[in-house]
Amino acid sequence: MVASKHIAIIPARAGSKRIPGKNIIDFMGQPMIGWTIEAALQSGVFDRVLVSTDDEDIAQVAKEYGAEVPFLRVNCADDYSPVSMATTVALRQAMDYWGESYGIVAQLMANCPLRSSIDIQLSIESFMEKGRDFQISCFKFGWMNPWWAATLSEDGQPSRLFKEYAASRSQDLPELYCPTGAIWLAKAPKLIECGDFYGPNHAFEPISLASAVDIDDGDDLALARTFFSQNSSSREC
Repeated sequence: MVASKHIAIIPARAGSKRIPGKNIIDFMGQPMIGWTIEAALQSGVFDRVLVSTDDEDIAQVAKEYGAEVPFLRVNCADDYSPVSMATTVALRQAMDYWGESYGIVAQLMANCPLRSSIDIQLSIESFMEKGRDFQISCFKFGWMNPWWAATLSEDGQPSRLFKEYAASRSQDLPELYCPTGAIWLAKAPKLIECGDFYGPNHAFEPISLASAVDIDDGDDLALARTFFSQNSSSREC
């Protein structure tokens, strides 16, 4: 095999239930997946940007935006296979197809269109500087505070999940973070070995809420459009 390279893998299967055709629907003027491909290419940190899909239409759009799609996904294209498994399969396919070894593999979800090339660069820098094997992007919870979460009975009676924090002021509570599919990184040999980005000693790396939006349903889509419009307005000022 040739010298170690860095590869970005964008999983984008067909068959989304909540937003049909989600990966290639129009998002702010171009197909959803186009934003992720452009961010990966513009970051300048990858030798290859590969889209792993089981769908010819997605493959065609991906190629138009500059990604490589030399093969279709034949495994892990169902509703049940973990995305880490699909990425690991694609990584193995890439190694066999191009005869290359890879140092770092990035999994960039197509439904996170607001993560930028700068976000990718900074995440890679942190990953390398801290000598991590696995790194998962996350964002800090803000006004939507999980410490005050409750389940509701049929008549609306709350059952607090964290009773000890129910009366605490928000400024007195520990900060909480939630993973997002925007930028997952791993040393490629470690991912091959483990098959999961949540491997031993995995670490979280914070990014902004705007960059982290993970679109799974209509509400997420509306939120992403709002953030996009706000960012565009800021750049014009």
